[in-house]
Amino acid sequence: MTIRQKDDAGDETAFGYRTVALGEKQTMVDDVFHKVARRYDIMNDAMSGGLHRLWKDAFIAKLAPPRSGSRPYEVLDVAGGTGDITFRILGKAHDRAKVTICDINHAMLTVGRERAERRGVADRIEFVQGNAEDLPIASDRFNAYTIAFGIRNVPRIQEAVNEAFRVLKPGGRFLCLEFSQMDLPLADKLYDLYSFNVIPAIGKMIAGDAEPYRYLVESIRVFPHKARFAKMIQDAGFSRVDVTPLAGGAVAIHSGWKL
Repeated sequence: MTIRQKDDAGDETAFGYRTVALGEKQTMVDDVFHKVARRYDIMNDAMSGGLHRLWKDAFIAKLAPPRSGSRPYEVLDVAGGTGDITFRILGKAHDRAKVTICDINHAMLTVGRERAERRGVADRIEFVQGNAEDLPIASDRFNAYTIAFGIRNVPRIQEAVNEAFRVLKPGGRFLCLEFSQMDLPLADKLYDLYSFNVIPAIGKMIAGDAEPYRYLVESIRVFPHKARFAKMIQDAGFSRVDVTPLAGGAVAIHSGWKL
């Protein structure tokens, strides 16, 4: 599949703390995730002390996929290549849910397919390689759109949220789990100390390369503040937008409805 990219040669965006041409960021992000795909979920455990599992469980609890009904509950899981969120959705909704995983990175999708085969759920998942800013998905198709720890890697965040609105059915729900800014005084300083010194070192030890994790830490710091991101969700057309902070604000669940 050819991934469509818009021509933005004259624009710039953030790649961590660096400023790069907008058209270059996706290639650079792809390189990061090609390097870490096989160790991605292991690193999530190491970096968060296993807390990412609790955050993802809270995320799925907020989604609350139905366990019964006459029609399948269809979810689009964007940037969900390794399947971590999708497997939780399928476990919660049993036979009720059908999930499409859309990820721009082939290596991450390969890991997801392998994991789905081992779990015996490959027949309930569709894997699609595509760009979150220009989804190869029909409009008004899905009951829910999920994206976990992925939207900060998108070059044009507003366009990705606009696309989420487009592919959802009326009454559909947008849910995003993403790192954010801590709200606790002093705790944010300790968090920065840990993030910039410990996480790259863990990446070097487990994945053999510190640089991808240095970028991931920096990308958290330049991601829009919770209030600003909530406004972007509203600007896309979503209603009843709300934010649920977790871990003292270090992580947040953003929600909106297409009404």
